[in-house]
Amino acid sequence: MTTSLSALQYTAKDIQVLEGLQAVRKRPGMYIGDTSVRGLHHLVYEVVDNSVDEAIGGYCTKIVVVLHENESISVEDNGRGIPTDPHPSNGRPASEVVLTTLHAGGKFDGGAYKVSGGLHGVGVSVVNALSDWLEITICRNGESRSQRFEKGIPVTDLSEGVPTDCTGTKVHFLADATIFEEVKYSFDVLGARFREMAFLNPGLSITLDDRREEGRVKEYRYEGGMRSFIEYLNRGKTVLFPDPIVISGERDGVSADIGLQYNDGYQERVFGFANLIHTVEGGTHVSGLRTALTRAVNEAARRAKLLKEKDENLSGDDLKEGLTSVISVKLGNPQFEGQTKTKLGNSDVKGIADSIVYEGLVAWFDEHPQIIRTVVEKAIKARQAREAAKRARELVRKTAMTGLTLPGKLADCSDRNPEHTEVYIVEGNSAGGSAKQGRDRSFQAILPLRGKILNVEKARLDKALANAEIRTMIQTLGAGVGDDFDTSKLRYHKVIIMTDADVDGAHIGTLLLTFFYRYMPALIERGYLYMAQPPLYRVQKGKNVTYCYNEKEMRALLTDAGDSSKIVVQRYKGLGEMNPEQLWETTMDPKNRILKKVEIDDEVEVDEYFSILMGDKVEPRRDFITAHAHEVRNLDI
Repeated sequence: MTTSLSALQYTAKDIQVLEGLQAVRKRPGMYIGDTSVRGLHHLVYEVVDNSVDEAIGGYCTKIVVVLHENESISVEDNGRGIPTDPHPSNGRPASEVVLTTLHAGGKFDGGAYKVSGGLHGVGVSVVNALSDWLEITICRNGESRSQRFEKGIPVTDLSEGVPTDCTGTKVHFLADATIFEEVKYSFDVLGARFREMAFLNPGLSITLDDRREEGRVKEYRYEGGMRSFIEYLNRGKTVLFPDPIVISGERDGVSADIGLQYNDGYQERVFGFANLIHTVEGGTHVSGLRTALTRAVNEAARRAKLLKEKDENLSGDDLKEGLTSVISVKLGNPQFEGQTKTKLGNSDVKGIADSIVYEGLVAWFDEHPQIIRTVVEKAIKARQAREAAKRARELVRKTAMTGLTLPGKLADCSDRNPEHTEVYIVEGNSAGGSAKQGRDRSFQAILPLRGKILNVEKARLDKALANAEIRTMIQTLGAGVGDDFDTSKLRYHKVIIMTDADVDGAHIGTLLLTFFYRYMPALIERGYLYMAQPPLYRVQKGKNVTYCYNEKEMRALLTDAGDSSKIVVQRYKGLGEMNPEQLWETTMDPKNRILKKVEIDDEVEVDEYFSILMGDKVEPRRDFITAHAHEVRNLDI
């Protein structure tokens, strides 16, 4: 907490109580989505959102989040400090009311906070209810006061004031292990959220300090705001014009900041934020952005004679390819779908965003005529490729729909219920043969692939669909591809990538992941994509056989075994080196196997990794490999 001048009026009377805290511990999913790792991290977001709300109002410049060794979390800011004077409703300190009453906060009447991400008002009280313990320290009006809660119930009164010249709030809590599946936080997941917040609040410093690992501290602070955000997103890509287009405006109490830039890639990346909350499912602000972009580009293209009178207008789909854009809106009464705030629903925001973006783009195109030519040329090529891809997709779909033309190399399972079945995508015919013999035919299907599939990071969908192995995968899964992908038509609810544990196997696995991420992202979002983990070593001593999945396990086993002269160690370089029984026992038997679910913790970071590792630019890839070389294990060259 740092020294600060006295805040504007923000007192107990600004805390409105709408209803009592009820049943949060009994039904936590109603308030934080679920009790998995996502819900656990949501606790941190709720507390940090309160500090960011102070920053939006101009009262806070620094937030420090600490991951303590016992998996407790502390969030400290240098804002005004939560009011501690008696609340009019019950005479208890206002801070206690905020922490023990659902829908109590300074965000409902529009007085203390005009704009807030935590507008549901359940944030800190729900965190308190779902914590084993929570301690709050408030520095305000020249004194520091604290209070402790256990499972949402105050176990001490607010302490007497101790003199201080700082202002701010510190919340320290330990999530309740009896409620959450696991209390273990991810530095990367939290860092991704804080990075977004810092981009959207130029000058705000958010520090993440992981005390569980020595020296793991990162500060997120960006003075360039939206421009810096777009430049960050396009790192490692070749942009079509040097400076991002940045637009800001305000209408009817709604402010909007927009950044956009095109690159020579084939993917669209549009990120929406409402009151700094990442609306991962988009919403009305994103719809307004898309509509305005399409309208402004078509009008500018016709004025510049780039589209003739007889030419069709460019569609929104034509303008997606290579687009990187961020839209951040701030409004007084956002309507989110659900407590976890994944989609903005305010209908008036669509028109407001549309008008701000449209007017800004028209002015930008008038001042930079070369940009509109570049964008139109990109869009026309994208249209041609999209039409070619549509024809190719239709051909693949018709082939798949016959039901009689499943790929000949596919060894299907007998069960037809997708919820019970799984398909292994296996590298090579040798491994495929072992897998076919070792599997359980009732629910396990095997699809062997020959060689490496096309790198779709460097090709449009129409080119990808010309690749025989990719077509084979699409036909096998039966759910389409790209915009037509439909998870309800999937033939298997477990899609398992199984490759050799060597450099070639890693490359093939990355090519497959790139394809699924770019053209079947719902497969990952629904939790249907997995990576098999075959063992690296077979260790035999006498008749006892142990499989080790990494070098550390193998070394520990040898150390414990004592006399190593009687131990035989076999290093598996390929799946084909295992006989069917070994492959089943180690990698395919649900009782013994290790499957790693493919999940996206940080959409921005994952997108960047694929761009760097699989894209055209050599220098960013070299820098990435150099930076992460120390993390490599079991490198087989």
